[in-house]
Amino acid sequence: MRPGEERVARMALGMLVEPGCRELGVLVRSVGAQEALARVVGGFGISRALAGAVQARVRGSGVEGSPDVGTQLAERMEELAERLGARIVTAVDEEWPSALDDLVKASREGNMLRRDTDPPMCVWLRGPLRFAETLERSVSVVGARAITGYGAYVASEFAYGLAECGCTVVSGGALGVDVTAHRGALAGAGATVAVLACGIDKAYPAANAAVLEQIGDEGLLVTEWPPGTHPHKTRFLTRNRVIAAATRGTVMIEAGSRSGARSTLGYARLLQRTAMVVPGPINSPMSVGCHVELRQPGTVLVTRVEEVIEEIGSIGELATPIQGAGRPEDVLDPLQARILDAVRPRRATTAEQIAATAGVSGRDARRNLPLLEELGFVVSGPDGYRLSSEPRGPVEGEPPPAGRPAGRRGSAEPRPPGGEEGW
Repeated sequence: MRPGEERVARMALGMLVEPGCRELGVLVRSVGAQEALARVVGGFGISRALAGAVQARVRGSGVEGSPDVGTQLAERMEELAERLGARIVTAVDEEWPSALDDLVKASREGNMLRRDTDPPMCVWLRGPLRFAETLERSVSVVGARAITGYGAYVASEFAYGLAECGCTVVSGGALGVDVTAHRGALAGAGATVAVLACGIDKAYPAANAAVLEQIGDEGLLVTEWPPGTHPHKTRFLTRNRVIAAATRGTVMIEAGSRSGARSTLGYARLLQRTAMVVPGPINSPMSVGCHVELRQPGTVLVTRVEEVIEEIGSIGELATPIQGAGRPEDVLDPLQARILDAVRPRRATTAEQIAATAGVSGRDARRNLPLLEELGFVVSGPDGYRLSSEPRGPVEGEPPPAGRPAGRRGSAEPRPPGGEEGW
């Protein structure tokens, strides 16, 4: 079959059959798109349910009885796309991301929502970005619609940070985490893709119309459904498989126990993408789903953008380990720290008393106390040493002084008061 014929057949099938249909996917893979189109339109070699569904759409489209249903539908689709400022992409086009073909792996017998997960026949796009190129380094950010202030903060910060790191942020354009992630990516001057569960001409939900319009101008709007299609509950769940397949990994931020975002994470695991979850407060109903998913094998806990990049980025893009705030005494070696712990804060004590308290030799105490004084940790007086009220540590850029060499007496080491004992 010539590429043009394959493209026309896939476009027509995308109009006539609900996205994700496994029966259609198996048929196309076995006999090709053109023969599959002939069978579904003719109603032979397919199930009664699929034949009935196709006939209903053929009648509704006004091409019933046409000698070439596929060509007529494809021409209408191209005209409609041009009128809407959109374009149609199929698996035979250069702009098609091969990652979507992995959805064949997600097809499983059983529940209809789980079973009908085949790759799209075609997608409608609106926006200046190239589909495949935009998804090469991408992360999906999903979660609850009714987010808390915590969820809004995390979604915004993650999306902004990912955009700054050159990652495309993909989400579903819905309320809550989705739209917050889109806004964060746009604020970070990054690329963002909204995968819709309705026609490309529908701004759903209406509250997000302005953001979706901006994404269509600067990013990319994507949908499998033809213009005029309204969103249904099952279509959101079907849409989620594309969000998971298109990206290198999925981050879930806030999700209730029945959140649809959990299906996206499940698809990510099934497709061997990285499934990541941001934990929330353990007493928050909006984080119950997150915590349940964190107990699933293969799920990665993330708390920073750097950790997300480490999971989906190139080899060597490692997150910097989290460390506590630096303290002046961090420059000390274990022996010096032990001696410093034994110095009293207000009452001066001798080196021998400090050594006894610390459990070290008098020699070690006498060697290191002058260094601690030089660093500003202790001050000395006629009665011995006490803690300084303002330890300064080493001067920036200057290594901390090392302990003086042991084993010999000399001008570098002061003589101890009270004789030679301990030297």
